Amino acid sequence: MKKILVVDDSALMRRVLCDIISKDTRFQVADRATNGLEALQLLTKNTYDAVVLDVNMPKMNGLELLKELQKRKIPAKVMMASTDTKEGAKTTMDALELGAIDFIHKPNNAIDCKNDFFQSNFLRILGAVADSKPSSLNKAFTLESIKKTKQVVELAKKHASVIKGSKIVAIASSTGGPKALHSVVAKLPRNLKTPVVIVQHMPAGFTQSLAERLDSLSEITVTEAVDGETLEKGHVYIAKGGKHLNVDMKPGGRYVVRYSDEPSREGVKPCANYMYESLLKSGFDEVVCVVMTGMGADGTKGIVNLKNGKRVHVIAQEQSTCTVYGMPKSIIQAGLADQIVPLEQIAQEIILNVGVI
Repeated sequence: MKKILVVDDSALMRRVLCDIISKDTRFQVADRATNGLEALQLLTKNTYDAVVLDVNMPKMNGLELLKELQKRKIPAKVMMASTDTKEGAKTTMDALELGAIDFIHKPNNAIDCKNDFFQSNFLRILGAVADSKPSSLNKAFTLESIKKTKQVVELAKKHASVIKGSKIVAIASSTGGPKALHSVVAKLPRNLKTPVVIVQHMPAGFTQSLAERLDSLSEITVTEAVDGETLEKGHVYIAKGGKHLNVDMKPGGRYVVRYSDEPSREGVKPCANYMYESLLKSGFDEVVCVVMTGMGADGTKGIVNLKNGKRVHVIAQEQSTCTVYGMPKSIIQAGLADQIVPLEQIAQEIILNVGVI
């Protein structure tokens, strides 16, 4: 049984969350804390398989606790319970950068936590966090890594004439994805020869903050994709949470973003399978598919279907660098991966595959 620590200053919310956890035979609520300070004392003495952490608490809030855990080098697998306000979404991005592995949008009302959708989603995310590796400090932005990327860009420029045809990069990620995307997107140059579309499993209200955060860290432009907008080279488009992103071909070789509202697939919305399948009818000569950390198998069926009519190059994230080795594992087991590379090398492989202008 996996031991869980629940940290929330609301007695009612603590009880509701503990009841949900206790219903699942995989988990046991080992301890409860009413603020970050109490949680820190418990984490100093005990080890837990996962921590469910509220954000706004007296004495020490959720972000302060994460900073303290980093400072003291105390490993913890943390799932944030976040509100979906604009400010809440920004705080969630901060938490993921500080080492939280995933988050759930927590309703303001404890009664709303009792519905089946919230409970199944909560337990699915908790399971992934409990099975994940503790998040390490983000090493993506060292001067060394930036210098190395510049060298790759220069190399790609020299071989630009070798890279023929029109291409698009399509990335799929889930648990551990926001942090992994920092490591990849922040290294892409603004003169990348293709557009980049990304499906990161996130609920509505959070993807805008993710796009803004990545844009602030990157040379390449990053935005949340807008329905009907034309895809441009050297631009990263992140699928809006709660909608499925499709790429639609228009006369004259233009490509636009189209959102659809089909039910969840693989238990997620947005689902990368829809994105990959929409590219089957495109005029791109090659689709570079990148499948990164995350639970489940989203991306596999989509790429299998895409391969039926398109030239595809698949890059899968190597196991030891994944927070959760689910989606890349599924790709590799299906024999779809052309390259299996560690997280820190994914950006350079994208650059070498598609080139720069």
